[in-house]
Amino acid sequence: MTGRASRHEPSGVRGAHWQARRLNSPNPLWGSNGVAFGPDGRLYVAQFLAGQISAVDPATGDVEVVVAQDGPVQSPDDLAFGADGSMYIADLVPGRVWRRGPEGAYSLVSDEVKVPNGITCVGDRLFVNEMRMNGRLLELFPEGGDPVVLTDGLAFGNAMQLGPDGCLYYPHMISRQVWRIPPDGGVPEVVAEDVHDPVAVRFDLGGVLHVLSRGPEGIVTRVDLHGDGSRSLVTSGVVGLDNAAFDAENRMFVSSFASGGITELHPDGRSRPVVPRGLDGPYGVTVDLGGTVYAADHYRVARPEEPDGGGSGDVTTEILQPFVHGITADGDVLHTTSQFGTVQTYDPATGTTRTRATGLDQPLGIAARTDGTLLVAETGAGRVVAIDGTDTVTVVAEGLEHPVDVALDADGRCYVTDDHRGAVLRLDEGEAVPLAEGLGSPQGVTVHGDDLFTVDTAHRRLWSVSLTTGRTRVEAEDLAVGLPPGTTPGPAPALFTHGLPGVAARFAGLTATPDGSLLLSSNGEGTVVRLSPNG
Repeated sequence: MTGRASRHEPSGVRGAHWQARRLNSPNPLWGSNGVAFGPDGRLYVAQFLAGQISAVDPATGDVEVVVAQDGPVQSPDDLAFGADGSMYIADLVPGRVWRRGPEGAYSLVSDEVKVPNGITCVGDRLFVNEMRMNGRLLELFPEGGDPVVLTDGLAFGNAMQLGPDGCLYYPHMISRQVWRIPPDGGVPEVVAEDVHDPVAVRFDLGGVLHVLSRGPEGIVTRVDLHGDGSRSLVTSGVVGLDNAAFDAENRMFVSSFASGGITELHPDGRSRPVVPRGLDGPYGVTVDLGGTVYAADHYRVARPEEPDGGGSGDVTTEILQPFVHGITADGDVLHTTSQFGTVQTYDPATGTTRTRATGLDQPLGIAARTDGTLLVAETGAGRVVAIDGTDTVTVVAEGLEHPVDVALDADGRCYVTDDHRGAVLRLDEGEAVPLAEGLGSPQGVTVHGDDLFTVDTAHRRLWSVSLTTGRTRVEAEDLAVGLPPGTTPGPAPALFTHGLPGVAARFAGLTATPDGSLLLSSNGEGTVVRLSPNG
């Protein structure tokens, strides 16, 4: 296979029956959120989805994992450095704030902050805010002591920083405002209103306020705080900006929650990729009748552009659609699921979205019958449900252990993978009949002709199962799915935290194309891989 080096070594696919080609290059960063320059001059990147923190050399783009996935930190969303070189980490889902000392030792600063996100240091002092409605801004004390609440009423706080006037500046993401408050407390004051989807506030070395937008255009709003409060906008094109940091030369580096990577952004809007962006997942994958490939990528629906198809090998955002996980093409529309409970139908031609169901328990894999009925693996409820044209939900089968994905054969029979049971099941009149067992942890599933294919994420294998004989065969191995080899996973972050989305389980999707090729979500390296049969 071709492309950038993979974070999932060894990469590549081993199997005599298939040729593998990446549709896009591997993503060196498994998402990128909070960023801050460390004492060594490298840019440290909190990776919420990965549960790790990496250090980036801004000159070369080299990436080194500093806080690994098997450490105590579960879901780092922002970070800051204290005067002594300690790294402070906002661990969002479990509600913890950590200190990582200069020698690498961890200590828990606080577990009393709900949904901690924005974090900053002012000399030896540490401040953190909460990303929730009626959130708080607090001062924490690493050496011990009760937190001090400076203010509450935040409408989703996020990345904040001390301004040149000595006040802490922070966004209200929901109310589209920027506020400030003195570090010693006082009355909070609105600095700017009607700011485009503010997600982070940052000051350059000249004291100019930059407000980053989390929207699809990648807008940065510059606010003149020294004069009349006038604004200027720069449209970066970086979808889903998350955070920014300025180096000693006043160069601005930005991160993207939607596509990872690190980008240097110039004042005139020009940009330079430092760490290229790509896919944060991917999760589900599908292909429409015109051959366009779509990937469900947690925060968006994305289109990997295969070079042989006239594309660039890059990834284009079709739509920012938070928490999209399962996906299937159906004529001119796309049906998607979110593990946080929703099923939606998106029309690429009009850009419109229709909600089909809410309140489901971790819906994941999805397939469409010829009559338009949707079949959904409701993983958390242990069942498969159907959603008809009137959006009525009915149960097709229940009592399953952990259903993950669904597929239909040419006769409309439904098959479901169960990654806890290690099996593929056929649903016959509501009864789950084992088709094949002993398959490790099968997730993505698809049918082509008389064969069913599924991805075993435990052993990184592609299995085929004959629908007529039940014979199983290992088609390919060494798939770049799941955690990198040798990684011992730590505790899984919760799916919800204080009523808000936490971290969803990863999902390696699979789909068949009309010519018999397979498209695989290689979520261990951030690519979609086309597997073409030899001969």
